Amino acid sequence: MNPEDRNTEAGREEKLDNRVIPVMREAIVLVQMVLFQELKEKLGSKYAAWNPDMYRRLVGCIVNDIFGTPAQDPEAVQFARLHIEMVEEELRALADNVPDILPHLTDALRMQTLCDREEGKNTLPTLLRARALGVLQEERTIPMPSTFMIFVRQLGARYNLLESLSANGQASDQQE
Repeated sequence: MNPEDRNTEAGREEKLDNRVIPVMREAIVLVQMVLFQELKEKLGSKYAAWNPDMYRRLVGCIVNDIFGTPAQDPEAVQFARLHIEMVEEELRALADNVPDILPHLTDALRMQTLCDREEGKNTLPTLLRARALGVLQEERTIPMPSTFMIFVRQLGARYNLLESLSANGQASDQQE
């Protein structure tokens, strides 16, 4: 094999298979759903007096912000602007509020950055913001995409967002 062939081969290995990106994005969304569910539970008593729609919107703003996904709904955008200080306060407390899912959050944010890079987007600032907020577990090894998807599937099953799988691949009646 000549050096040019090796460089081409190495370049292929560094790039994600574009068929994997949509599956990884679904796994990232599942982590966002778990984060939303977890925050709703953890912050419930603090915002018990709030209208349930406003409370869900606040939790949605926190999830959107940590993942760098701007709200599309004009009402959500306005809500985020009006409550920016509260959203920032909750973002600063995020690591303390959801310590058990920080490994999954770290992996999802990293995978999102990898997927975005493959699609020509630079979302490194989102990852850096998570680091600044104390959410990113930098010492955590970056998983392979397949390992990430397995971990997320297990997480989704634990939160009753997906059916768990038994060893033979059939849906399990038992919950983890």
